[in-house]
Amino acid sequence: MFGEYSVNNNQAGSTGGGAEPDSGAVPGNLPPESASFVGREPELGLLDRLLSERRLITLTGVGGVGKSRLALRAAAVAGRARPDGVWWVELSPLRDPALLTTTVAHVVGLADHSARSLDEELCAWVADKELLLVLDTCEHLVAACRHLVGELLQSAPGLTVLITSREPLGSPCEEVVEVRPLPCAGPDSDALTLFRARALSATPRAAVAFEDAGRTAIAAELCRRLDGIPLALELAGARMRLWTLEQMAERIGERFDVLADTRAATLPSRHRTMRTAIGWSHELCEPLERLLWARLSVFTGDFDVAAARAVCAGGPMAASRVERVLAGLVAKSVVRRTEERGAGARYRMLDTIREYGHDWLGELGEVRIIADRHAHWYAALSQAAGQGWLGPGQVDWYRRMTTEHAQLRTALEHLLGSDPTAALEMAGALWFYWFACGHVHEGRAFLERALDSAPPTGAAYNQALWALGLTTLLQGDLETARRIGEQCTEGAAHLADPERELRAAYLQAVSVLMPGDPVRALELAGPRARAGHGGRTSAPGWLLCKLATGYALCDLGRFEEATAEARSLRETCAELGERWLRAYADYVLALAALGLGDHGEAARHVRAMLSGKRLLGDRFGIALGLDLLAAAVAGLGDGELAARLLGTGHAWWRTVGRPQMGGSPSLTALRDQGERQARAAIGDAAYETAFRGGAAASTG
Repeated sequence: MFGEYSVNNNQAGSTGGGAEPDSGAVPGNLPPESASFVGREPELGLLDRLLSERRLITLTGVGGVGKSRLALRAAAVAGRARPDGVWWVELSPLRDPALLTTTVAHVVGLADHSARSLDEELCAWVADKELLLVLDTCEHLVAACRHLVGELLQSAPGLTVLITSREPLGSPCEEVVEVRPLPCAGPDSDALTLFRARALSATPRAAVAFEDAGRTAIAAELCRRLDGIPLALELAGARMRLWTLEQMAERIGERFDVLADTRAATLPSRHRTMRTAIGWSHELCEPLERLLWARLSVFTGDFDVAAARAVCAGGPMAASRVERVLAGLVAKSVVRRTEERGAGARYRMLDTIREYGHDWLGELGEVRIIADRHAHWYAALSQAAGQGWLGPGQVDWYRRMTTEHAQLRTALEHLLGSDPTAALEMAGALWFYWFACGHVHEGRAFLERALDSAPPTGAAYNQALWALGLTTLLQGDLETARRIGEQCTEGAAHLADPERELRAAYLQAVSVLMPGDPVRALELAGPRARAGHGGRTSAPGWLLCKLATGYALCDLGRFEEATAEARSLRETCAELGERWLRAYADYVLALAALGLGDHGEAARHVRAMLSGKRLLGDRFGIALGLDLLAAAVAGLGDGELAARLLGTGHAWWRTVGRPQMGGSPSLTALRDQGERQARAAIGDAAYETAFRGGAAASTG
């Protein structure tokens, strides 16, 4: 009847056609390697051994030394022995320690809906799994990571955790491995190999710089001056696009010490080398490149060129020039560019480079103004997404907002401190993101903070309050949802806004429907109630009320009426080009067909529903659909497939932390019906075997 989407939907739809999912593929989300990997054979050998013997390994070292690249390569090898996969959690964009558990949970596939502690739910989720969890870039979250990792390791004997951080966690069972710079000695050193590779990547003309022993010796000396630090070598290699090797050696010799600023001079040698190498690259940038570098430091995680243009233009930086200047920073290895399917070109800076840029932003006196621009750009994006959600761009909006998750967080955090009204508007506009995209815990926290700092009046307050009600609804906190629904109804009446009245009616209707009162739900959201409110029949409030009505009619056994309501809803959604609600209309159609005894028709509709949920990674919807498909298949006499589907459904319910919607009477009865028919068809022993096979399927 309603649902959520997981951030992680790699294999979310593997069960959509009703067949048993492929359980042979090992789940995981390791990012692709961005460039060739050089050296590190001793370190990889050590990590291979430690990852089989120890449960917590931390890679430490100076920024830019290659901790993440080493962890990625080691994890890819170690993952082959992990039945439940390798999960990579990038923590660099995360600033609020309170969101650590939420971030980890979504990466491993837990989109928890319960109102219980998410730490407890995550511990329970990993308790029976054998997986490798990689937490990348933890130095700014050491205390929070230490606490969470300790809880997880205590709960899950099959869990191994690999950390990258500039400092150890300080955990009792931690094995600390210092990642040192690449060896620099000799004409075949790893440092020289990396420098050559990056120089050739910058320009094929660089090949002549390594053609004889004398010039190779110059290159080796450059590597030594850069202490063999991979990021420093990459930045230097990028300069070969413009300079000869001799020019490079001369200029680095002249300028390296001059650029060792006061802050760098107080740092240990390798830290000083890295910062000075970045400073050298900064000095060699054009003035507009330096300005853009500084302004881009406001972005946490990756971003697109439209955001860069909106946030960073101004003064000498014309909007029309941002893309060209950005390309210059990419060519100098200051910014990294990737192409993502469905997202186009994305850009990001490594933490060490971003930190340097942010220092310069402070020197320019622009920290606040650029942070404001960033926050308001993503607030406007959120408003546009909220308005476009029930339309043909829904799938694109889902992907876009999932991609921008880190930036949305950063923007909301800034607005909560600088512009509470804008924070309230943004948090409310993201109702679909909290409710339909798997961010229930995070959404509830942001909405509560925004509502606490705003006066309890006006349309923005009513919208945010309604969004909060949706999150409590999904968490099974039905009494709170009902109470919030009443508040929203009162506020909507003062605003004389039919759409807000309908949204509030939906909230109240579902809060009484799920515990088992379909009569009251119909009074609140049925045709007569909708007509009394008025409003647009293609707006979210009206459509959500139609969905609640269809489900309530099924609960009352009025299946023909439910079918008519669901068909009307589905037709409207099809006209809008909308997929999320349309899939739930298919669910009601399947439920009604099952009630009328047409098991084949029910299976057809629920497969259509699962197809929509596959597209959007809606874990809640997939779990609902699998239980219904099992009941339909059992009615057709295929007890073995029904048992497998129930097992797979059980696995998907675990990913949302809500076993069969927390015991909703109608959903529990539906599942029990399928189980009884399946057991009767194949016997208890065969049922248990098939169920276990389905439950072992990956939920990716």
